[in-house]
Amino acid sequence: MKKIIILGGGFAGLRLARELKNSAYEIWLFDKNNFFSFQPLFYQVATCGLEPSSISFPLRKVFQNYKNFHVRAAEVLEINSQQNKIISSIGEFNYDYLVIATGATTNFFGNSSVERNAIPMKAVNEALFLGNKLLQNFEDALSANDEDKKALLNIVVVGAGPTGVEISGALAEMKKYILPKDYPEIDFKAMNIYLVEAGTKTLGAFSEVASKKSKQYLEKLGINLYTSTTVKNYDGNMVELGTGKLIPTKTVIWAAGVTGNMIKGLSETSITKGNRFLVNENSLINENKNIFAIGDIALMKTESFPNGHPQVATVAIEQAVLLAKNLKKTIQNLPLQKFVYKDKGSLATIGRNRAVADLPFIKFQGFFAWLFWMFLHLMLILGVKNKLLIFVNWMWKYFTFDQSLRLIIKPRDSYRDKK
Repeated sequence: MKKIIILGGGFAGLRLARELKNSAYEIWLFDKNNFFSFQPLFYQVATCGLEPSSISFPLRKVFQNYKNFHVRAAEVLEINSQQNKIISSIGEFNYDYLVIATGATTNFFGNSSVERNAIPMKAVNEALFLGNKLLQNFEDALSANDEDKKALLNIVVVGAGPTGVEISGALAEMKKYILPKDYPEIDFKAMNIYLVEAGTKTLGAFSEVASKKSKQYLEKLGINLYTSTTVKNYDGNMVELGTGKLIPTKTVIWAAGVTGNMIKGLSETSITKGNRFLVNENSLINENKNIFAIGDIALMKTESFPNGHPQVATVAIEQAVLLAKNLKKTIQNLPLQKFVYKDKGSLATIGRNRAVADLPFIKFQGFFAWLFWMFLHLMLILGVKNKLLIFVNWMWKYFTFDQSLRLIIKPRDSYRDKK
C-alpha cells in the first residue's frame, strides 16, 4: 500500500485527508498542533466573543473511523526529496507521495521592531494572548497616570483586509456596549481605535461598492481610518506612521499580510514570491514528480489567475478535493484533471448588523449580508457541539449586548514576563 504524507492540518490538509477516507492509500497527517482551528473567527476569540475550544476541533476525533490513517502532532523540519522522506521532530518518515499544506504565517515585511512588539493573529494561541492583553490593559488603566492610560487604551490595527476590519468593528462594539459597564471608572471617550492601511482603500480585494460601504461602516463606528499609510516603527509604547504621526499605544494588532510557512529541502527554483511553492495545474511542485502543494503555501498560475489564486479557504478546499480525486485516479492510471477555481465570492463583517457580500451573482451589504455571513461561517465549523456553542454565544451577545468570556487566563511564567 502506497503512503501519502500530508503536512498541515488546516483547511487544505484536513479536507484532503477527509476526501481520502478509506482509500487505497496509507495516510499520515502531520501538524504541530493536535487540532484544527477555524481561522476566520480568531478575531472573535481575541475580542472575548468566543472561547478557543468552540472554533477548534481535535484532529484525532475527525479520523476516528478512518482505516490506515495516522496522525502525528509534530513539527516537520526538512524534506529529503531524493530519498522520499521527511525529517520531523519525532524522527524520519518515508513517503510515496508528499502533500505540503502548511499554510501561511504573518508577514512583517522585514520590520523588526514591529515583529518584536506587535501581536499577530494567525494562530488560536495568538488570538487568546491578544484577548488577555486587551483585558489586562484595561485593568492596568485603572491605576495608571494620564499619559500611561492613553497608551493602554489606544489600539492600532494594521491592515484593512477582512481580518483588520472585522477585529476593528468588534473592538468598537466592545468599547460602546461592554467596557463602560465593566470599567465605570474609565472614560472610554479617551479610547481610540486606529485602522492603518498601506493601500488606498479598505477591503482592497473586494468590489468598489463593498470597499466604500466598509469605510462608511468603520467611520460610523468611530474608528480612525488611515489609508495610504504605512507603519514605520513600533517600540511597544509608541507607533510611528510613515507620515510621521505618533500614536501612543501598548497594543498593535498586525493583520497586514502573510507569507508561506516554508519547509526547507526543496529547490530554490520551486519557491516563488510570498514564500510559496510554484505548482502546475495538478498542484505538483515544479521539478518534482511526487510532491504536491495546496492552499496558501501554493502558487498556481493560470490564464484566469496569472498571479496565482487568492489565499482564501475556498481555494484551499477546492484544491484539496481535486487533488484527492487525482490521487485516486493515479492508482487506476487515469488521466488527471486540471484545477479550475470557481470563485464563490467574498464576505466580511464590520460589527453588529453590518457586513458586505461580494458573490458571483449578486453584491449586497447591511443586515442581510451580516445574516448570510453568520450562516455560512456556522455551517463551515466542524462539530455539532461547536456549531451549537457558537450559535448560543452569538444569540446571547445579540440580544443582551454582552459577552460573558472576559477572562484573563495566562500561564504563570508568561504572565510574570509580560508584567
